[in-house]
Amino acid sequence: MVDSPLMQATEQISQAQKNIPVIKAFFDPATYTVTYVVHDLGTRCAAIIDSVFDFDPASGRTSFESADKVIEYVREQELTVEWLLETHAHADHLSAAPYLQEKLGGKIAIGEHIVTVQTVFGKLFNAGTEFQRDGSDFDRLFADGDSFKIGSIDVTVMHVPGHTPACIAYVVGDAVFVGDTMFMPDYGTARADFPGGDARQLYRSMRRILSLPDTTRLFMCHDYLPEGRTEYVWETTVAEERKHNIHAHDGVTEDEFVKMRTERDKTLDMPRLILPSVQVNMRAGHLPPAEDNGVRYLKVPLNAV
Repeated sequence: MVDSPLMQATEQISQAQKNIPVIKAFFDPATYTVTYVVHDLGTRCAAIIDSVFDFDPASGRTSFESADKVIEYVREQELTVEWLLETHAHADHLSAAPYLQEKLGGKIAIGEHIVTVQTVFGKLFNAGTEFQRDGSDFDRLFADGDSFKIGSIDVTVMHVPGHTPACIAYVVGDAVFVGDTMFMPDYGTARADFPGGDARQLYRSMRRILSLPDTTRLFMCHDYLPEGRTEYVWETTVAEERKHNIHAHDGVTEDEFVKMRTERDKTLDMPRLILPSVQVNMRAGHLPPAEDNGVRYLKVPLNAV
């Protein structure tokens, strides 16, 4: 069976040396998340990928310190934001996409399988009929193989489920923003035990990404500073992942990976911010509506996760 999106992405990368995207990373140490501003040098059109909305779970207080740094950079560079892109509905940080949209413009987008996530978590949080489980909180839902542009730079969307059913990777010129599908080679791969996650799908999604040309640049959504390393890093290549990824280097079979990932996931605690994050991120970063006293609430379902 011909993998048309993979072929399209491969051809795009081979041609992208003519128009390399400019990439600026913002690392949030509180959630170990990397937000990217990607822009086309010629048109100065930009996309913001996987933004962070600051949230203190102990006090329930929110702030925009992380997002404001992104805004400052965009304005200093005189960029026009066309897209606010999410690789998936994150379980470890809240999205600042609506705040950035208010300040900078752009369309909020995610993969079309967000509707699966909305259905599962809409029920978990008893979100009610006001919460539409059809993806309409987002401005655009992408399918596998969809393409669009950031200025004059071609972007190809690849559906890469496994960590969640809605995960997508954005191939921007010669660079791929992989979300939580994989991490730096010395940290390995994402967990696959969230609702809708699947270790076998994750393996196949990773091998699909790693079928791109060896020189393809890969940009991670997180770095957790594994033992033996003293600096946070988030950029690598297909070749480096294929050679050195501790969980999924060349030679690791699908069954071996599934066994490792399944056993490892059983030992992991739930992410600290999973309950507030998913409630917000399934709504495209919008907070739940205020109740009759004018206060917004995030729910904690007891004994349900």
